[in-house]
Amino acid sequence: MNADALLLLAVFLLVVTALAWPLGRLLAAVGTGRAVPGLGWLAPVERLCYRVAGVDPAQGMGWKAYALALLAFNGLGALLVYAVQRLQGWLPFNPQHLGAVSPDSSFNTALSFVTNTNWQGYGGEQTMSYFSQMVALAGQNFFSAATGIAVVFALIRGLAARSSRSVGNVWADLVRSTIYVLLPLSFLLAVFLAGQGVIQNVAPYQEALPLDQVASAQPVTQTIAMGPVASQEAIKMIGTNGGGFFNANSAHPYENPTALSNFAEMVAIFLIPAALCFAFGAMVGDMRQGCAIYAAMAILFVAMTLGVMWAEGQAHPALGALGVDAVAGNLEGKETRFGIAASTLFAAVTTAASCGAVNAMHDSLMPLGGLVPLALMQFGEVVFGGVGSGLYGMLVFALLGVFIAGLMIGRTPEYLGKKIQTYDMKMVALAILVTPIVVLAGTAIAVASDAGLAGLANPGAHGFTEILYAFSSAANNNGSAFAGLSANTPFYNAMLGVAVWLGRFGVIVPVLALAGSLAAKPRLAVTGGTMPTHGPLFVTLLIGAVLLVGVLNYVPALALGPVAEHLQLFAH
Repeated sequence: MNADALLLLAVFLLVVTALAWPLGRLLAAVGTGRAVPGLGWLAPVERLCYRVAGVDPAQGMGWKAYALALLAFNGLGALLVYAVQRLQGWLPFNPQHLGAVSPDSSFNTALSFVTNTNWQGYGGEQTMSYFSQMVALAGQNFFSAATGIAVVFALIRGLAARSSRSVGNVWADLVRSTIYVLLPLSFLLAVFLAGQGVIQNVAPYQEALPLDQVASAQPVTQTIAMGPVASQEAIKMIGTNGGGFFNANSAHPYENPTALSNFAEMVAIFLIPAALCFAFGAMVGDMRQGCAIYAAMAILFVAMTLGVMWAEGQAHPALGALGVDAVAGNLEGKETRFGIAASTLFAAVTTAASCGAVNAMHDSLMPLGGLVPLALMQFGEVVFGGVGSGLYGMLVFALLGVFIAGLMIGRTPEYLGKKIQTYDMKMVALAILVTPIVVLAGTAIAVASDAGLAGLANPGAHGFTEILYAFSSAANNNGSAFAGLSANTPFYNAMLGVAVWLGRFGVIVPVLALAGSLAAKPRLAVTGGTMPTHGPLFVTLLIGAVLLVGVLNYVPALALGPVAEHLQLFAH
C-alpha cells in the first residue's frame, strides 16, 4: 500500500460524496412524489405508464399489499427471464445462432437477475443472445434496482409518517425510480463509456487473424465477440447489478477499456447507494440523520479497503522462494493496466455495494485479501450496499443499535421519534438472520455432499472458502465469484438459485412489515432523555452493531477458510 493507493481512495470518496449530495435531493423528490428538478419533461411518460397499467399513483398501500405486489411483479419477471433463455434460439437478435440455455442454468439466472444478484455460472458471450442480454437481463437490471429503491422508500416513509396505514404506492415507486433515476443516469454513463471505447453494436462476431498467425502456412483465426455492451455496462453499474456481458466481466477491455472508465464505473456503483443516505435525511426532515448513516458506511468501507490494499501489497511466499521480486506485491490475477491499487479498490467497492462486477480474479487474492470482500458481503451488504437494499439494511442495524442502547440505559428505545417495540424487533431479527442462515446452511450442505465437492478445483481451506464465498455472494445478492468452483451444475444452480431468492425477499418482507408497523405509530417529540441518532456516539454504536452481528455469525466459518489458509501459507 503506497501513497498512490491512498490518494486514489481519497479522490474516489470525494467524487462520490460530491455527486451523491445533489442526487440525494433528486431522489428525495422522487420518493415524496414531488416534481423532479430538471426532469419535468419526463412527467408525460410517467403519466402514460400509469394510464396503460390502470394505476392510481395517489392510492396508498398497506405493507402487505405493497409486499404482495412486489412479489408478484418479481415473480412474473423471473418467469419472463426463464422463458427468454429457453426460447432464445427462436427469438431475434441472435447472430451467434445460440440455442436454448439449459433448464437449471435458466432457473438460476432468472432468479439471480430478478433479485439484483446477477450471479453468472455461464460465459455471457458464449451463452446469451443479444435479445436475451438486451431484453431479459438488462430489463431486470432496471426492475431489480427499482425494487430496492421502492422498498427503502417504503421504510423511510414508515419512519417519517405520523400514524399512517400506508407505506406508499409500489407502482408509483417503481415507475418514478426507473424513469427519473435509473434511465437518465444509465444513458449518461453509457454515452461516456462508449466514448472511452466500450463497444455498442448488434453486429455478428468478428473473425480476426492474430499477428502471430500472419506468416503461418495454416493460420488459425480468432473470434472476437461483439454486442450492445455500453448500454448493458451502464445499468450493470448504476443499478449495482454486476452481471457482465462477457465472461471476463469488467476485466474485459470491451467492458472496461481505460483507467478513466474503471474509475467512473466504481463511482457509478456507489452513486445511488450513497445518495440514498442524503435522500433519507431529506425525507425525514433532518439531514444529520442521513449524514450519520453515510459516515458509518464510509468508515467501515475505508477500514476494509485499507485492509485489502495492505494484504495485496504483500508478496506471495511461494513467489519469494523462487526469487521473484517482492516489491510489486501480489500481481497474480490482476489487470496490469489497472494495477494493485485500482484492482483492490474495485474489489472492495463491488463487494461493499452488492454489485458483484469484478476487474480482477478474487480467487488469486491473498488469503486475508480475499477475506475482505467476503466479510463485506457477510456484513449484510450494508456498507453502502445495493441500490436501496444497502440503506434499508443499515436502517435495520440502526434499529438494532438503538434497541441495544435502550436496554443498557433502561429506556424504551426510539428512533426518529418512533418507539421500537417487540414486533419491530422480531422483524429486525428476521431481516438480519435470514441471510446468515442461508449462507451457513448452504455451505454445510455443499461441503457434506458429493455434488457440492465435485465442483471444487482446490482442496483444503481455499476450497472451503470458494464454497463459502459462493453462498455468501448469492444470499447477500452480490453476484461476484471467487472462481475455482465449477458452479454451473444442477446442484449449484438449484442451491444458489434458492439462496438468491431467500436472501432477497426473505429480507424485503420483514423490512416492509417493519415499515408498516412504524408508519402506524405516532411520532414522539424529542425530550431530554431521547438518544441523539446523528452524532459520533450513534455512528460508533451503528458500526459496532454491524461488526458484532458479522463476528457472531461468521467468524467460525472464516477461521476455517481464509484465516486457516493464511496461517498455512505463512507457517514456514
